[in-house]
Amino acid sequence: MALARCHPAPVRVVVSHHPALHLTRIATCAGQLLREPYGPRRGRFEDADTDETGHRAFNTDREADMRIVPIATAVGATAAALILATAPAFAETPGSAAAPGAVFAQTDDLHHNSVVAFARASSGRLARMGEVRTGGRGGVEQGVPLDSLASQDSLTYDPTHRLLLAVNAGSDTVSSFAVNGARLTLRQTVPSGGGFPVSVAARKGLAYILNAGGSGSVTGYRINKAGRLTPLPGSHRGLGLHNEATPQFITAPADIAITPDRGHVLVTTKANNTIDVFNIDRVGRLSQRIEDASAGSVPFALSFDPSRHLVVANAGGSTVSTYVIKPNGTLSTVTAGIPDGQSALCWIVAAGDTFYGANAGSSTISAFAVDAGGHAALTATSDGVVAQTGGGTGGTIDLAVTRNQSLLYAENSFAGTVEGYRIEPDHTLVLVSTATGLPKFDGHGMEGLAAI
Repeated sequence: MALARCHPAPVRVVVSHHPALHLTRIATCAGQLLREPYGPRRGRFEDADTDETGHRAFNTDREADMRIVPIATAVGATAAALILATAPAFAETPGSAAAPGAVFAQTDDLHHNSVVAFARASSGRLARMGEVRTGGRGGVEQGVPLDSLASQDSLTYDPTHRLLLAVNAGSDTVSSFAVNGARLTLRQTVPSGGGFPVSVAARKGLAYILNAGGSGSVTGYRINKAGRLTPLPGSHRGLGLHNEATPQFITAPADIAITPDRGHVLVTTKANNTIDVFNIDRVGRLSQRIEDASAGSVPFALSFDPSRHLVVANAGGSTVSTYVIKPNGTLSTVTAGIPDGQSALCWIVAAGDTFYGANAGSSTISAFAVDAGGHAALTATSDGVVAQTGGGTGGTIDLAVTRNQSLLYAENSFAGTVEGYRIEPDHTLVLVSTATGLPKFDGHGMEGLAAI
C-alpha cells in the first residue's frame, strides 16, 4: 500500500527513517521524529478508592483547586487555586453568539497529566484560569511526528452531564471532571479496560473508551444521572490489531465516536484502512466488530453532519470522505474522497453542515461543506484554506468548536498555543485569540482540546 506523498510547509520538513513509516509519508508532515522511543512511565496508583459498584476509582470528588499547578512562576499555588475556584460559572446557551464559556487543553504530561482551563469571553478571547491534574499520567506513541497520542477526542465534553473526560495513556485510565464554567472538579479516575487509551466518546448516558495498545479494544461505561461512571457489562470488544503495548502511531487506532442516534460505535484504525463499527443494543452492549473498508487512505477522525452522515478525515491523501451508516453497521460511501491540497488532514470538527479540518503538515485549516445528501466539497475560499495556524509553522493538531458553533479553537503543537477563530457567515475564519505557554512538541507534547 502506498499513500499520497506529503508536501510539508516550507519551513519544516520531515523525513521518516522508521521502517513502519515506509507505509506512509503521513509523517504528519511537520517536525522532527523521535530518534529514541519515548514510552510512558508506569507505577502504582495513589489515593485509590472504590466507587459504589466496587470498581476501583481514583481521586474521587476532589476539588479542582486542590490539584492546581501554578499558572506562572510569579503566581503562587494559593493564588492559582483562588483564580480557578472563583472562575465564573457560565450558563450553556447553544445558539447564542454572545454566550461566554470555557476551553480546555490537555497537557498529556508523562508524570502528571493535567488539563489547562481557560475562561472564554463572548468575543472568543481566552484567559488562563489554572491547570488541574487528572490523577494519571500521559503517554506518547512510538514515532509520533508532532502529536503524542496521534488521536482525536482524547479530551471530550459530555454536555448532558456537564462532564469533561480525559484519557491517561500512561496509566491506562480515564478521568472525569464536573464542569462549571471554567471550573473543574475531579470526580473519578477509572480503568480504561485496556492498554494505552487514546480517545473517548460520550453520548446520552454512555461512554466508550478506545485503547490503542496491544490488540486494541473498546470498553464501555454508563454515566448515571449524578455523572458517575460505572462499568457496562457486555461492552468490551477487541479490535484484532497487532501493536506493541506502546503502539506505533501509524498502526494505532485514532478516534472513537457514538452515532447521533446512539445506535453504533465507530473506530478508525489509520494504516489498517478500516472503519470498525459496533452496533449498540438498548442497554449499551456492543455487537461483534463489523469491519468496513475505508474509502480514503489512513482514516483518522470522525464526525457527523446534521443529516447523520458520517464524515471522515483521511490523513494519507488529505481527503474527506462521507458515508451513510446502515442499520446493520455497514457503510455506504457517498463521497470517496475530496482532497484539500494540503498535508496530513487528520482532525475534523463540525459547525452545522460545515466541517473544518486540521492539516498538521501544512499548519492550515480547510473548510468543507456537506450537503443534505452527504456530498462533500471544499468551501469558503477557492482552495478551501481558511487559516494559517501558528504563523504557518505551528503544527495544527486538535480542533474544537463551541456548542453555539460561533467559535473554533485549534491546538498548535510546535508553537505551544491554542488559537481562537470567529466563524464567519461565509465559513471563513477570523483570528480573535492566541493563548500561549502550553507544552511545545519536542518528542512529546500536548494533545486534546474541548470547548463549550
